[in-house]
Amino acid sequence: MTKPATSIYNVQFGLVCLSSLLFSASYNMLIPELPAYLSSMGGGEYKGLIIALFTLTAGISRPFSGRLTDRLGRVPVMAVGSIVCFICGFLYPLLSTVAGFLFLRLIHGFSTGFKPTATSAYVADLVPKERWGEALGMHGLFFSTGMAVGPAIGSAIRMSHSLNTLFYSSSVFALLSIVILMNMRETLQNRERLNIDMFKISRKDIIAVEVLPAAIVTLLSYLSYGAMLTLIPDWSQHLGIANKGLFFMVFTSASLIIRFVAGKVSDKYGRILVIKVGLGLLVLALLVVAYAHSVPGLMIGAVCYGVSQGILSPALNAWTIDMSQPSHRGKAVATMYISLEAGIGLGALFAGWYYKDVLVHVPTIIYATAAVTVIAIAYMFMRREPVKKEEAVENEVLA
Repeated sequence: MTKPATSIYNVQFGLVCLSSLLFSASYNMLIPELPAYLSSMGGGEYKGLIIALFTLTAGISRPFSGRLTDRLGRVPVMAVGSIVCFICGFLYPLLSTVAGFLFLRLIHGFSTGFKPTATSAYVADLVPKERWGEALGMHGLFFSTGMAVGPAIGSAIRMSHSLNTLFYSSSVFALLSIVILMNMRETLQNRERLNIDMFKISRKDIIAVEVLPAAIVTLLSYLSYGAMLTLIPDWSQHLGIANKGLFFMVFTSASLIIRFVAGKVSDKYGRILVIKVGLGLLVLALLVVAYAHSVPGLMIGAVCYGVSQGILSPALNAWTIDMSQPSHRGKAVATMYISLEAGIGLGALFAGWYYKDVLVHVPTIIYATAAVTVIAIAYMFMRREPVKKEEAVENEVLA
């Protein structure tokens, strides 16, 4: 690995953050309009698959992206994710049937299966260990900015232009992300040439066992996000909100603000405490969203949800890297993201299965995801931190 810089604020860090912002905006700008688009094609009953199929291929590709990140390099793997987004934007207008659309959602999922995995490893390479929380929080701020502006921009484009214009705009954002990647230096030393062996995945390449605690909490806490992505566009319209991306813009804006301090706090006070606080706030946020039957109430829930995610995300990322082996950092990050995708996908599937375009079902689904988050809190309080080797030796001596 390259020698960590003394400051996280350098050109390379700035470039990776900007690339992530554009990448995130590229695919998130489509989300608010896709449920209605699918319904217009006669596929309303498949709304749960919009997110579920996307996350399915993202999860399947993680072991490959983790392996390639550790052997081929960080930058090439990041580029694959942006290229997939670029191509898919042009294919949506061409595959205008329900089957074609769902197939394209499968393909589009490869983008998030590759880029975020390599990006987290790249950031960890650039930054000293004691500032991982701060760095990942700051990077997450840019990624979340893309999540905030993407849906709002997407809905604005759709209201003033055609849906095809929205799809092509998505491709333009992805292209800009690719251009930035071309100016970034690789941080992985001892890189290997691309070969067929890199794609041969064994069971030991799929999951990094050492980071399973972070993976479990990630899965349980992101079930709610899958449900939100599936339900909130219709729920917003039901409450009279014209721009269906408004909820996402508000919650990610709140996430942005808290990220300025959340990463630093986890570096100072520890990941465990911060994660427990984040999970508690997440339960509160879900209860507010489920109970709210007005626009102000929904927006308050969006703020609470954003604060909780802004606290949780950098802490879970940093906790994963804390527990990872340096030579298998890509696999560790991939494991965490597999859980993230599984949580989002399962949440979306459950929401779509129970929802069935019946709006009165929405609060019940959100309450259910709050209950699952309570299980995550119970797990965090019940698990015991493993005793470090040095501490074990010291205890033996004292005994």
